[in-house]
Amino acid sequence: MSKLVFVCLGNICRSPMAERVALREAGERGLELVVESFAISSEETGNPIDPRAVRTLVAHGYDAAGHRARKVSAADLMQADLVVAVEPFQVERLQAMAPGARVALLNDFDPAKPKGEPLIDPWFGDQAGFEDTLADIEAAMPGILESLNLDR
Repeated sequence: MSKLVFVCLGNICRSPMAERVALREAGERGLELVVESFAISSEETGNPIDPRAVRTLVAHGYDAAGHRARKVSAADLMQADLVVAVEPFQVERLQAMAPGARVALLNDFDPAKPKGEPLIDPWFGDQAGFEDTLADIEAAMPGILESLNLDR
């Protein structure tokens, strides 16, 4: 079974949102896929998804329950078929942590975005920022799942 990992700074906004989008879309496609999300930082370890992200996910029909932030390890990266980070500096850090891991930038899977564009961090903004973040994640998800070649 393939494994997909999402990574952001704290694992309370962007990466758990991407995890939930991937889980639903994989389920709708009938794909067998393990999906997890992690943080680069340990500062939010144990915390749930940000309440604004929860509101956004629930409003769009996603399950937002049961998440606790956790820090990524080299083993997590090496066990994944694809690791998707949300900012270019995170791609670099993850590649240094686990040379040989397949690491990519989320927005690089969205054909409407220029290569190398980070996923905006909604944490510092208002609820509308979470809506924009979810829209960007949803736009990138088909490309992410297709890159795993699970439909064969």
